[in-house]
Amino acid sequence: MKRSYSACIPILMAGFTVLSCGHPKNKYTSPEGYDFTKADKFNMPSSLLEISGIAFNESNSDTVYSVQDENGKLFRQQWDVKKQKNTKFAPNDDFEDISIMHQKVFILNSNGSVYSFPLSESLKKETDQVKEAKHIVPKGEYEGMFADAETNKVYIICKSCPVDKKAKTVTGYIFDYGAVADSLISIDTFKLDLKQLKVVNAKLKTSFSASALARNLKTNEWYVLSSANKLLVVTDAQWNIKTAHRLNSSVFNQPEGIAFDKEQNLFISNEGDEVTDGNILKFKYVHKQK
Repeated sequence: MKRSYSACIPILMAGFTVLSCGHPKNKYTSPEGYDFTKADKFNMPSSLLEISGIAFNESNSDTVYSVQDENGKLFRQQWDVKKQKNTKFAPNDDFEDISIMHQKVFILNSNGSVYSFPLSESLKKETDQVKEAKHIVPKGEYEGMFADAETNKVYIICKSCPVDKKAKTVTGYIFDYGAVADSLISIDTFKLDLKQLKVVNAKLKTSFSASALARNLKTNEWYVLSSANKLLVVTDAQWNIKTAHRLNSSVFNQPEGIAFDKEQNLFISNEGDEVTDGNILKFKYVHKQK
């Protein structure tokens, strides 16, 4: 069900304004410009049953790059074509997200390590051009990463970190990527204040286990997924929560990846299970009518 910000109530909280967008008739809502009841579904082959992160090169969605939880492989396939090709980049482990920036692939391990290699290596069956950045974030569990080509920054967000356990926050870490040194340099942190969830929707719990994030380059908003909570949060550029959207489990089986293309279409990948294929859902951007 599409919903306009005109139906939202601005509320001043802690010096900034958030939008209260509860809807009494439908607990499942969609972010501005999208309709989560209308998806173009691309079912994955069995090799990508446990698809986690997805990414596009320069926002071109004709080719989908992805990783899955257990294999140290980068997968690539044409949109709506099940046949995939893959490149071995590491031994089997727990790989959670992928991002591509300036022809460089970045892949996130759940322990916070980041693997990187040239995108051109994806044409090979195996690459030996991999660099692993270890111990760049505190010990914890990490599933979401986004590499921003406009700023050369890489963002990694906690799924479960000790710093957040009692604070009702979700912490993230920001890195500058230096192409010459081919290194990630820690420069800043950010936080989502989960108390803001109660402001935008009084029925939501103040818990959130981030599974993926992406920046909408047109609106400069952050879209942050929580598979465990079946929730999509939209924040402003300063990470203040603007809206929160419950996700229907019959549509979003296990949302683990998120990406935008150059047309501002939104893609969300879902892990499969014993009865459901892994898939990627495409939600077309609908221009707001004036």
